[in-house]
Amino acid sequence: MVKQILFCLLLTVFLFTVFSAEAQQAKKIPRIGFLTLGSVSPPSPLQEAFRDGLHQLGYIEGQNIQIEYRYAEGKVEEIDKLAAELVALKPDLIVASNTQSIEAARRATKTIPIVFPVTFDPVLSGFVASLARPGGNLTGLTTLNQEVAGKRVELLKEVIPKLSRMAVFRDPTNTGSLFALKETEAAANHLAIRAQVLEVRSTDELDGAVKAALKERAQALILLPDNLFIRQPAYINDLVTKNRLPTMFGDRESVERGGLMYYGANLADLYRRAATYVDKILKGAKPADLPVEQPTKFEFVTNLKTAKQIGLTIPPSVLYQADKVIK
Repeated sequence: MVKQILFCLLLTVFLFTVFSAEAQQAKKIPRIGFLTLGSVSPPSPLQEAFRDGLHQLGYIEGQNIQIEYRYAEGKVEEIDKLAAELVALKPDLIVASNTQSIEAARRATKTIPIVFPVTFDPVLSGFVASLARPGGNLTGLTTLNQEVAGKRVELLKEVIPKLSRMAVFRDPTNTGSLFALKETEAAANHLAIRAQVLEVRSTDELDGAVKAALKERAQALILLPDNLFIRQPAYINDLVTKNRLPTMFGDRESVERGGLMYYGANLADLYRRAATYVDKILKGAKPADLPVEQPTKFEFVTNLKTAKQIGLTIPPSVLYQADKVIK
């Protein structure tokens, strides 16, 4: 009788242990890292688009997925430390939101999957072996499209028919922008426009860069897409508006906050689509086997209020091409 009771007790303990372990396993939710050169505030519309993409796939932050965020607040020198912090947490994967973040994440790990929502040319940057077969622990989406840079220059030429000189601002710490720079210079050369390339590494260098552009009699400005410029829309808009310099921005949000024009990939769509990579990897897919996707949606946004402030008339032929006209 005692042996039977003892057996039942041991069996109960065993079953309790098994069920508790299974319950704990069931409660374990995927953890992903989100690394960005951007800021905590204000909330990034692109980050919200990524969350929306996850939600559409059934992931609810805090319930069945956990996201660890690391913001460098524009400090490139901090990005490696933040990448190391995320790797130490042993996440299921890391989402790296810009070129510098991708490079830092890649330096920090060769095994944890890395998803990039946007990048210029991941092959040229050395992130993947090819778009079709990435071959490593990185994959994602690219803004790679040779026609985009040319279209930006063409639109400026349509708005300013006598355009012969323009400035191009580029952050040299963003190695991925070399592709966009090459295509921009080729488009400018084709239209007989002299392109003055100016390197801008920080907000402190913006004033000097604008002065240098005006000194060379620049009639327009193109900001190559970069987090440095995206983080300072109000400051840049005030600077170029004060100097009556028509500017083509590298993101839609800057135009909605007072910039003149944007043409390019729909970045929110790319961030939303990045969630599908997260879903596939969490379900067992390997980054090496997930092809890098190119943009399918493009948009042209122009701000008539800003055009009026700098004394510029946007021709009807250009307005007709716009997906959104801000008045």
